[in-house]
Amino acid sequence: MVEPGNDSDSDRSLRSTAEELFLAGVGVVALTKERSEELVDELVGRGKVSREEARTIVDDVVGRWRGEALRVGERASATFSGLFRELGLVTRREYEELELRLAQLEHRLRLVEKD
Repeated sequence: MVEPGNDSDSDRSLRSTAEELFLAGVGVVALTKERSEELVDELVGRGKVSREEARTIVDDVVGRWRGEALRVGERASATFSGLFRELGLVTRREYEELELRLAQLEHRLRLVEKD
């Protein structure tokens, strides 16, 4: 049994993944088109880069953030799926498949009982 204050590795991993997913999502959402234009203007205003270079830099960073958000989301999904499996839970799709199989078996049983 885990003592209070002593999280297991899977609990820490789950918490870490959830935090990463949340922060990545916030980062991607926060960097809107308007904000990216502001960043471009700021870089150009400092006179260190041209507008094209600034646009390329901002687009590259946004692309990496979005890619990271997708990877974190995939990892979180895999982590949650693993956790659900360990807890003996099923996905909605698995539940619906079982429900369909049960309905088919009930139908077959009714057909057999009629004979």
